[in-house]
Amino acid sequence: MLTLSRSLRPLLSLLLATLLVACSSTPAPVTGPTPAGHYRVKAGDTLYRIARANRQSVSNLVRWNGLKSADAIEVGQLLRVSPPDGSRPSSGSANTTPRPTPTPTPSSSPAATPILLWPGDGALLYRYDGQRRKGIGIAATSGSPVKAAAAGKVVYTGDGIRSYGLLLIIKHSNGLLTTYAHNAKLLVKEGQQVEAGQTIAQAGSTGTDRIMIHFEVRRDGKAVDPLPWLPER
Repeated sequence: MLTLSRSLRPLLSLLLATLLVACSSTPAPVTGPTPAGHYRVKAGDTLYRIARANRQSVSNLVRWNGLKSADAIEVGQLLRVSPPDGSRPSSGSANTTPRPTPTPTPSSSPAATPILLWPGDGALLYRYDGQRRKGIGIAATSGSPVKAAAAGKVVYTGDGIRSYGLLLIIKHSNGLLTTYAHNAKLLVKEGQQVEAGQTIAQAGSTGTDRIMIHFEVRRDGKAVDPLPWLPER
């Protein structure tokens, strides 16, 4: 196993500490009455789904609620879904585009979300909820290929977090980290550069009770819903 560079050690320490906290605690959702023209975020919601249900655009909801990005919502959060003071929205939304346009600079705009590749071909077992589940589960068979969601550098391999089993983390040039958990066998090493779609591991059940791929996307160290980053299927 290669030794991590000094510049990557703080990043990996922070990420692993975040994963440990996620495994051991679940914040209580905020509850209370929902005023007219507002919506309280539920587990599994995305800003796109909320916008579509209320016939608004994602950009309007981001602006009206002062969000840093389209991913910056949490369970229990109260969102304004109608124009402030009854004014007309600046753009229509009933026909908002379901997937943002790919771009090489995703951090420049909330809507500039690159499309990643699915790490496995199996059915979706569970969704990201931002609390107990920081990623999605993908069904797999023993030894089936686990593929890199995008080109990048392997920055961690190991089993230091029991509930994640044999874990692999890739750092991408756009500032994203992707994690692949519950592997049976790793096929790449720390420090290795990988290509999008490259087989990086074999699926297994380490750290869980069934064969599967647990997949996470992290931006600036914070877990975000992977589904808006993946092509629909």
